[in-house]
Amino acid sequence: METGASVPDRYSPPTPDEARAMLAEAARIRASATALSATPWPTWFTTVLTAYTAAFPVVYGGLVADERWLLPEAAWGAVLLTITAAYLVLLAVAARSWRQRTGVALRFDVLPRSVTVPLAIVMPALLVGPAWVFRATGQAGWLVAASVAAASVSVGFHLVFVRLHRKAS
Repeated sequence: METGASVPDRYSPPTPDEARAMLAEAARIRASATALSATPWPTWFTTVLTAYTAAFPVVYGGLVADERWLLPEAAWGAVLLTITAAYLVLLAVAARSWRQRTGVALRFDVLPRSVTVPLAIVMPALLVGPAWVFRATGQAGWLVAASVAAASVSVGFHLVFVRLHRKAS
């Protein structure tokens, strides 16, 4: 073995231009992965999510109703547990199929806070609040209005996420 032999080219450090090109490529890949992971849910899951948010106020209203309303309280509880379990299973299926299709996990942290913070504040109040108003007043119209509003918010946010994804890609 020779002493003082030069290091082969494949181990030499990149030139400044090569380093900048590699950093730019890494940034492009990172931006692409972020855009993909912020892509809206598959259409079938958006439909499931919208149906769940529309059903939740009525079912929860039945559960917290002061007296037996349409079904016994235990039946409302069973319906709520069933639809929530079905929703969670379908969420897992949607996330897994998305990851298999794109190679990127669904992530909520890449979505803009200007969109997700209002959703995080409005939806719980919209899903739960009218049930308590129904309990106090006995007027089921509160539950129907909450169902329509929740479904509208679900579809509206899906459309916002579609628009954001198209801008990012």
